[in-house]
Amino acid sequence: MWLIWAILAAITAALVTVLTKAGLKNVDSSLAFALQSVLIVCITWAVVTWQGTFSGIKEIETKAWVLLGLAGVATSLSTLFSFKALSMGRASYVTTVERSSLVIAVILSVLFLKEKITWQLIVGVVLIISGAVLIALSESGK
Repeated sequence: MWLIWAILAAITAALVTVLTKAGLKNVDSSLAFALQSVLIVCITWAVVTWQGTFSGIKEIETKAWVLLGLAGVATSLSTLFSFKALSMGRASYVTTVERSSLVIAVILSVLFLKEKITWQLIVGVVLIISGAVLIALSESGK
């Protein structure tokens, strides 16, 4: 089931990139993110309310609050940086380089979450890095 959710996440992330790039025309990238953030908050809290999971907020431990808070800061910074890059570069190039964050996520997952390294994971990481470098070099050569 996780694979279906991951595919849906990939599809919607692609839509975010294309729609954001189109919407950034004549709009400051930080302002655009601020506008989207308001909608994100409204939709997310609507889902929590609809699911009836709001009461679980009382059971969240301090460590989880800190980690989720740091993740929220990282999400905000990542999106701000991504919007700025999109406002300046081609969506296909920006997204490819930005998605090389998957490599960093794999490395951090192995180091901190003690996830296992497999040959498939290594090959995938090498391919991601190769693609990002290839695209970055082709864009910077213009």
